[in-house]
Amino acid sequence: MSRCKTLSSPAKTESNNKPGHLARRGVLFVLSSPSGAGKTSIARRLLEVEPRTRMSVSVTTRPKRPDELEGRDYRFVSQAKFDQMVEQSGFLEHAEV
Repeated sequence: MSRCKTLSSPAKTESNNKPGHLARRGVLFVLSSPSGAGKTSIARRLLEVEPRTRMSVSVTTRPKRPDELEGRDYRFVSQAKFDQMVEQSGFLEHAEV
């Protein structure tokens, strides 16, 4: 069993940009493994072969690493902004790790 390591924003779709609104049902895949086991490589390959696949983008307060891109790897926010988002129910779930 793994611990939650991500902070996810409510679902948004192209047809309706309101948090929590889903345009249609889909299939949820969860890739879970220890750090460095290849989750990102598998996910990127899946995105290449299945164009309808989407990845969630988590929110973090940690500093951005040199190889990371805002909005692709994470949404990078300040602790104050994160706390505001929690207070305004801006997440489906959140955890402090």
